Amino acid sequence: MIKKLLFLCFVLVVVSFHSIAQKKHLRTQIKQVIAHRKADVGVSVYGIESKDTITVNGNKHYPMQSVFKFHIAMAVLNQVDKGKLSLSQKIHIKKSELLPNTWSPIRDAHPNGNVDLPLSEIIKYTVAQSDNNGCDILMRLIGGPKPINDYIHSLGVKDVAIQANEEEMHKEWDVQFLNWSTPKAVTELLTTFYTKKVLSKTSFNFLWKTMVETSTGTNRLKGQLPKGTIVGHKTGTSGTNKQGVTSAINDVGIVKLPNGKHYAIAVFVCNTRENEATNEKIISDISKLVWDYFINNSK
Repeated sequence: MIKKLLFLCFVLVVVSFHSIAQKKHLRTQIKQVIAHRKADVGVSVYGIESKDTITVNGNKHYPMQSVFKFHIAMAVLNQVDKGKLSLSQKIHIKKSELLPNTWSPIRDAHPNGNVDLPLSEIIKYTVAQSDNNGCDILMRLIGGPKPINDYIHSLGVKDVAIQANEEEMHKEWDVQFLNWSTPKAVTELLTTFYTKKVLSKTSFNFLWKTMVETSTGTNRLKGQLPKGTIVGHKTGTSGTNKQGVTSAINDVGIVKLPNGKHYAIAVFVCNTRENEATNEKIISDISKLVWDYFINNSK
């Protein structure tokens, strides 16, 4: 009996050291991807079932850009679950709310405004297609940035700030930095969303399906993963200023592995002087390394 216990302890020690070595290797690989890039890159990974945690600059503040639309959707759906809103209720959209100089599939579909759309459709536009006008319509619907910020903090996710809407961010370059998060806080929120049942089953299923159907950023987290891999994600993209600096190229989400397990991942590429293709490849290279790590550990 004692021999069996000693052998079991030996096996556990070997497995533990092997796991530590693999994580160290992954962190080294990620650092190699970003080492010679003219960008500030933050990464956080969390194995939802395995509890594996890997971070690189995981506690730094990065501008979220449209990543915060996931936070907004969660806050809106919380209000749905409380009975204060309904996914089927019609929201009247005025033409004046469909600002011209911003990304907006809603405006493209309804250029004259004065249209009533169900709340569910506005959320889909905002998350799956990253509609900026849809974002601000949702924010106004629940009282602006503060209730969203307070809701996320109430979930125990503290290293995040939401203080401005899309219209405000478009007016002045520095405003975008008011909406920040650490990569670690994003994976905390994604994991809370996926495991803690903070939303009703109906609301969870609706948002998860919407994230899986996201059409933006196909060359980012999903770029090098096997075709058909289920990824529920949200991208964020800024403009480029006169100095050639792009403040944010981001992608965050939950990836489903072939064995049915999942991991949350956040990659922020900040203040980058690289071109769009390179910025997206930084994300997809890191995403593939993380995928390979979890695949190898599942064998």
